[in-house]
Amino acid sequence: MTFWFLPVLIICLAVLLSIILVIFDYSIMIPQDGWVSFFLVNDSDSARSILSTISGAMIGVAGTVFSVTLVALTLASSQLGPRLIKNFMYVKLNQVVLGSYIATYLYCLLVLNSIKDIDGQTFIPSISILVAIFATIANIILLITFIHQIAVSIQADRVISDISDFITNQLETLFPEKMDEEKGSKAKIDVNPAISAYQRQVSIKSPKSGYLQYLSLEVLVDLVSKQDSLLIVHHRPGSYLVQGIEIAELLTHSKWEQEKIEKLLTQLIIGKTKTPQQDLEYPIHQMVEIALRALSPGVNDPYTAITCIDNLTSIMSYLAQAKFPSKYRLDEEGQLRLITNTLDFEGILDAAFNQIRQFSAGSTAVIIRLMEALTTIQKFTKTEDHKKAVIKQAKMVLSIGEQTIKETNDITDLKERAKIILK
Repeated sequence: MTFWFLPVLIICLAVLLSIILVIFDYSIMIPQDGWVSFFLVNDSDSARSILSTISGAMIGVAGTVFSVTLVALTLASSQLGPRLIKNFMYVKLNQVVLGSYIATYLYCLLVLNSIKDIDGQTFIPSISILVAIFATIANIILLITFIHQIAVSIQADRVISDISDFITNQLETLFPEKMDEEKGSKAKIDVNPAISAYQRQVSIKSPKSGYLQYLSLEVLVDLVSKQDSLLIVHHRPGSYLVQGIEIAELLTHSKWEQEKIEKLLTQLIIGKTKTPQQDLEYPIHQMVEIALRALSPGVNDPYTAITCIDNLTSIMSYLAQAKFPSKYRLDEEGQLRLITNTLDFEGILDAAFNQIRQFSAGSTAVIIRLMEALTTIQKFTKTEDHKKAVIKQAKMVLSIGEQTIKETNDITDLKERAKIILK
């Protein structure tokens, strides 16, 4: 869903509501006596004055809301990274606020235009005006909520927490706990005979430049299985593809029709930007970017970097226990149909900690926290490959600590934590 969709929808509903309420006012006469007279407007000049005041105030506040939103986006971009702007733009409250104020403005204009007081004929849409007053009260409350949301949303801890929650949800989708139940994830396959069994080889090239955003694996397996073929995909979601580069290799017994190859290409979605749907490294890089900016000489905020490390520790501890899906995909008959380029634990661990380690030179607190994080992650590792990846990272952290930390006691603390991993 795009940024403008919800505001435009609210505006359209406001226009429709104004038409319905004006027709309702025209067809039903409400007595203007008793306590009702305190709430309904019965004078055309007063009605015009109320609607003009509301519409002018709403469009003025709408401009303020736009300005506040742009300031928040600017601050977020400069302090936390430009890639987080998309996260702020698609907050539903921001869209509702912008749409609500502009919708109230248009609503008042349309109702104002319906007021008639000429040639002895007077029409005052009293109910429509009353709705406009209630909408104004609601917008004032909405403005207070919006300012509070903006003030909270640009705080580094809140942004890091939101990214961490998003990654956690992605982990539960991409790496469910019972991964071994996935078909083919545990199959031991002799790949070379399977590849050599095919007579033809077709190079599948990228139709345009951009990022590989999504692979429809189930559909690809089905398409390739129907043609008794094997597809080897060289890239994974998040990879940048240049137009004309080989994106996959199709092994087959018979010639594929061009129409079927084009249908196969439609299952590999390529776009101008990265998306986190199948690319776990993308949101991890967002958190890493916050840490790197915090460690820059101009900011020098190790506490924000440590917060990022703590959240990355939680993520990597989950992955240390996860059973990664196999890169081999089989059809219903158990035949190998798809070989993909999948993520592994070491690659994600490097993406999470390599750059933070490189930028942490001279920051004793960050280096020690990195070692503590690796100590925690190692406790959750289940395989030798995962343990080797943690040990490799711990050795690099220890090395940079020995090169840049000058205080002997700090070096001793770092080595004591490293012993837990390197023993």
